[in-house]
Amino acid sequence: MSAPSPPRVWAEIDGCAVRRNLEVGRSMAGRADIMAVVKADAYGHGLEAVAEMLRHSGVSFFGVANVGEARRLRAAGVQTRVFLLGATWSGEREEVVANGWIPCISSVDEAIAYDTTARHQGRMLDVHLAVDTGMGRGGFLPEEIPSVFPVLEKLGNLEFGGICSHLACADTDPAFTERQLGRFREAIGMLGGPERFRWRHVMNSAGLLGYDGSPCNLLRMGLMMYGVSPLPAFQEKLSAAMSLKSRVILVHEPPPDGGRPGRTDAPRRRLALVGAGYGDGYPARAGGNGGEVWIKGKRFPISGRIAIDHLTVDVTTGPLITEGDEVELFGEHVPVAEVAGNAGTIPWEILTGIAPWVERVYR
Repeated sequence: MSAPSPPRVWAEIDGCAVRRNLEVGRSMAGRADIMAVVKADAYGHGLEAVAEMLRHSGVSFFGVANVGEARRLRAAGVQTRVFLLGATWSGEREEVVANGWIPCISSVDEAIAYDTTARHQGRMLDVHLAVDTGMGRGGFLPEEIPSVFPVLEKLGNLEFGGICSHLACADTDPAFTERQLGRFREAIGMLGGPERFRWRHVMNSAGLLGYDGSPCNLLRMGLMMYGVSPLPAFQEKLSAAMSLKSRVILVHEPPPDGGRPGRTDAPRRRLALVGAGYGDGYPARAGGNGGEVWIKGKRFPISGRIAIDHLTVDVTTGPLITEGDEVELFGEHVPVAEVAGNAGTIPWEILTGIAPWVERVYR
């Protein structure tokens, strides 16, 4: 029986790059601790694999979107604190309390329900107070806090170990972001100042790179940990952690105009068929807007429409391209932010949209 053929499309994940990017962020964070954000399957890089890469990196929290991701970290034996970045619903609370995962509290009713569940289980639950500074996805408004927090403090089985908020557009709107940071500082001041909470966090990757994070002492590092800067000025400091790759599966010279009636004296083009398409997660809109790939040390333009399982590259000029040659769709030589720009979207969507059947190869 013959050996299985190599994959037509795969994603190479560089664990050293993830750790290097983490250290870049840590060097900019000063004395603040780091929450490694691993939601959305670690931005498509593989939740369990990235958690293992960071096992000995000294991060203080893993940030996940939901209970399902927290459950996967528990099954992988992760001992680091797990923070639930998203809202939980009533059917998840018993599991959250039993495992000591840390939720953010957005309402009095939610706090009472968690307190009751913790009391029934004979546990104390560490929770963080969520403040809505302008994101609009839950949390107490700063003006509500003086009347609400005394009620919350009386709940005997909750320990409010942290206070948090979310920046809505730190990568695109500095003025609004500064207002959000001001409201967060105002909320902390209403509650007695920074010393009231062990953990204070609102800064994401863009916040860390572009703004004064005081009085935060915990920084949530997501996109930049995977090698993409939400603020382009800092991109050269980071290393791409994911490279999406494929192979040339056919090289041919089609007749001018696809064989349709017309000019027959036009120069023949040499085209390479690459075995990846939008069904694998490479965006369909990236081809007709200047999209390029990297083969044998050179960029080549994508030609025509991207299909569900392949795309075509014009290799008429440059080194001789042959069947089996490796193709970088994005990575070290073609930044994922460039692909996202060509597709009219954002890098987050590209990274998290790589299909689950695309093999992840870890280096």
